[in-house]
Amino acid sequence: MTKKIGLLIGSLREGSYTRAVAEQMAAQLPEGYEVKQIEIGNLPFYNQDFDDKNQVPEIWQKFRDEIKPLDGIIFATPEYNRSVPAVLKNAIDVGSRPYGQSVWDGKPAVILSVSTGAISGFGANHHLRQSLTFLNMPVVQQPELYIGNVTNLLDDQLKITNEGTLKFLKSGMTTFADLVQRFEN
Repeated sequence: MTKKIGLLIGSLREGSYTRAVAEQMAAQLPEGYEVKQIEIGNLPFYNQDFDDKNQVPEIWQKFRDEIKPLDGIIFATPEYNRSVPAVLKNAIDVGSRPYGQSVWDGKPAVILSVSTGAISGFGANHHLRQSLTFLNMPVVQQPELYIGNVTNLLDDQLKITNEGTLKFLKSGMTTFADLVQRFEN
C-alpha cells in the first residue's frame, strides 16, 4: 500500500531555497511513497476561541482533515532569529488543537533545516524538534538534516549540484521511510 507523506514548508518566499531543497529531498523517498505539499501560508493565526465557541474556520478544518490520514510528515524550515518561521509554528498549533485531538499524534516526522549561513538552521531545527516531541511525533534522530551555505549547493534553477548533498538527503529519506514503516498503523 502506498504511504502518504505530507510536506510542510516554512518558507513562503518565491524562489525559496528551503522549498527547492525539500522538494528534491522528498523526491528521493523510495518507491511506494507519495508526497503531498500541504499549504500553510493561508491559515489564520491560531485562536483558541474559535475551537471553544465551535466557530472553527473552514480552512483550519480542511488543513486538519488533510493531515489526519497521512502516514508521516516532512517538515522543512528556514531559520528566522534562531527559530522557525511563524507560519510553520502556526500550522503546528492549528493541527494540535483542540486539546486532545491533535492531528500530529503518533505521526513519524523528519526535519530539514536550510540556511544561507554556516550554522545550517540548527536553532530552527531544534526548536521544531522540541515542539514535535511534545506532540508525540517520533522524529528521525540521525541523520540530522541541516543544510548550510545552501547558495553554494544550488544552480540558477535551484537544483542541487553537490552529489554528496544528494546522497546525504537520500540517506535521510531512507531513514525516514524506515521510521514510517515501524509506526505503520
